[in-house]
Amino acid sequence: VQLQASGGGLVQAGGSLRLSCAASALTFSGLIMAWFRQAPGKEREFVAAIRWSSSIGYYADSVTGRFTISRDNAKNAVYLQMDSLKPEDTAVYACAARIGTSYYASTKYYRYWGQGTLVTVSS
Repeated sequence: VQLQASGGGLVQAGGSLRLSCAASALTFSGLIMAWFRQAPGKEREFVAAIRWSSSIGYYADSVTGRFTISRDNAKNAVYLQMDSLKPEDTAVYACAARIGTSYYASTKYYRYWGQGTLVTVSS
């Protein structure tokens, strides 16, 4: 599975951005798609995940209620709608995938990674 993230940019606090992740090759019910982010000087952290066969997302506490993960199976794409952005959301956001049915917040469970896209939130 190859992943390609896009949609990052500069936005003011309180604004919105929508990230996209295009997945190549096969998509099937046993695939979990996720978004992670890494701020300067910090470790990569989990943001959100979704099963390829479901519309129910799983979120980090820090983004719950502000971010929404979704997928479009016909386009082999996963999206991250980010609303009410805060300066602390500034990071490189990357999409990842794992084969399985369980959600995990640790990077070690995700085998496939795309390149990151930078999101900068100004105060």
